[in-house]
Amino acid sequence: MEHGQIKGRLKFTTATDYDIADWFDDYRHFVDVAYMEKVHSMPKQGNVSSFTFGERYGFLRGLMTGLRIRYEYVTPQKWQKTLGCLTHGDKNISKAAAQRLWPKLKWTHATADAALIAEYGRRKEGGTNGQVTDTSDETKPQ
Repeated sequence: MEHGQIKGRLKFTTATDYDIADWFDDYRHFVDVAYMEKVHSMPKQGNVSSFTFGERYGFLRGLMTGLRIRYEYVTPQKWQKTLGCLTHGDKNISKAAAQRLWPKLKWTHATADAALIAEYGRRKEGGTNGQVTDTSDETKPQ
């Protein structure tokens, strides 16, 4: 990826902070609000993983603030209850919920949770009831 030339999907595990910032900057005009899961470190996580997790979480908060994108927090319990997919730790439940809403798309546990949080936000912000249209075509940000 070249700086400032990001299109479509972005793999956050290999992208630099600048890649991520450019991607958000490219698409911020399509976004009224971002919903982020209100999370915290887990008791059994090690110090390094907790620090890394918090660092990335803070980076995203700072990025949203810097780009003037309004963001809201939602707890896992809140979005899962609203969407009828309380997982109680079983990620297959949220993956199945995403597959029901968008059956033509391929889901992982991580992408399913992200899409469901976005769907929660869409509904909370007054989006239409029912299923979301499939956004897998190349004319829309992914």
